[in-house]
Amino acid sequence: MNTQAYAHINDLKGFSIKNCPPMPFPSSVLMCPPDYYDVLQVQNPFMAGHAGSVDRTKALAQWEKVRDAFVSVGKTLRTIPAVQGLEDMVFCSNQAFVGLTSRMEKVCLMSRMRYPSRRREVPHFESWFRAEGYRIIQISDSNLNFEAHGDCRWHPGKRLLWGGYGFRTDPEVYPEIADIFETPVVKLKLVNERFYHLDTCFCPLTHEAVLIYPPAFDSHSLELILKLFPIVLAAEEDEAVRLLACNAAVIDSKVAIVQRGLGVTARHMRAVGLEVVETDTSEFVKSGGSAYCISMPYF
Repeated sequence: MNTQAYAHINDLKGFSIKNCPPMPFPSSVLMCPPDYYDVLQVQNPFMAGHAGSVDRTKALAQWEKVRDAFVSVGKTLRTIPAVQGLEDMVFCSNQAFVGLTSRMEKVCLMSRMRYPSRRREVPHFESWFRAEGYRIIQISDSNLNFEAHGDCRWHPGKRLLWGGYGFRTDPEVYPEIADIFETPVVKLKLVNERFYHLDTCFCPLTHEAVLIYPPAFDSHSLELILKLFPIVLAAEEDEAVRLLACNAAVIDSKVAIVQRGLGVTARHMRAVGLEVVETDTSEFVKSGGSAYCISMPYF
């Protein structure tokens, strides 16, 4: 079983995506309603100037549209209750990373988030996934940060992980994650602070195609992406920066839920066979997230 963490194109030595074993797509989606959502602390560039500006009624309506889009394509949709005082809990892709081992054991690796205000969210997700029968694991080194699905992404339909680092997650976590999930990890270094999570600049669409914002990565990471994906689509700058094009929620490599107004990005997605569902997530973009950030696919 290959559990190597790759950081450079010279490390690959014959490694290819097509040789990775198959991996089931997640069957369900977890969301947290925006009952207490607000912008209180500027934790990323998107939040600047938006303190206290969240329209919670509008946010709920937008959240419900995203929820309904998941249900309409047949996903089981579950919710975890919002907790007062945890204003960012709606961004439920960050508190835990879930997956299957090679023996199809359900595993939940808990985050160790950079900001103390968000660390308080993690125990609620730990309890939820424990009740769902997941084996709960903590990162062994308490000095290392890891922000779950925000920085670590499953390759569509394959036993392969893509791991971002540079702003929120420490690269040293990935060898351990490779061992936990019994799968190789390709590490990608983020160098543009506006694209602080991998999910803001890297969106796998199918097992062959990925949407990226190239200026978010260092040169070695771009080489890895270009080497391993047969089809690499570049997000247009305005759509990547203003509308979070790469934070689309892609369902089973068939449907993409995206922020409304993504003209170039939507054409890219349709060109590789995806159905595109446009919805307004503008209240969540104020905090640096869109459809992907407010959802967590699970098995």
